[in-house]
Amino acid sequence: MDVLAALVRAIDRVNEAIGRAVSWLSLAMVLIACFVVVARYGFAWGRVWLQESYVWLHGILFMLGAGYTLRHDGHVRVDIFYRPANERFKAWVDLLGALLLLAPVALLVVFVSWPYVVQSWLGLEASREAGGLPALYLLKTVILLFCGLILAQGLALAGRSLLVLMGHPEFTRAEIAPADETPPAF
Repeated sequence: MDVLAALVRAIDRVNEAIGRAVSWLSLAMVLIACFVVVARYGFAWGRVWLQESYVWLHGILFMLGAGYTLRHDGHVRVDIFYRPANERFKAWVDLLGALLLLAPVALLVVFVSWPYVVQSWLGLEASREAGGLPALYLLKTVILLFCGLILAQGLALAGRSLLVLMGHPEFTRAEIAPADETPPAF
């Protein structure tokens, strides 16, 4: 069980670090979008690569931040029965959901996107837009990274659920959020 607990914590740390790092892309997206608007409408100046850059950042943010979001239970869930349930029921739902839904879908996305990404790399694909960003193959590679991160976090969720079912209360959902985080006041 120590190995499983260490693995869960390691995956959590990786997705936590990546999630916090890519969260800065949202600031970059806002700044670039503001600059594009001011430059275009204020000075009649624009570049396709600049407009593409914040679209690419948006895709990277969401794909690489998906594991972080799963770690913090931030994905949409119909939780009519889940929210009021006890920790054992939640652990069973998380375990079965990770193994029967998340893992197969992530593996299917890898299977379907692999040729797409490889073809992009073989041709060193660039943007189809004149003046667009080069190295579109790097952006497409993020699809595979997304699958790896979400699959790893799904396995960590399954491992965490197993640990809860085996009597380790320190792995319950209430213990996931870092202590320094406080919920926003609305």
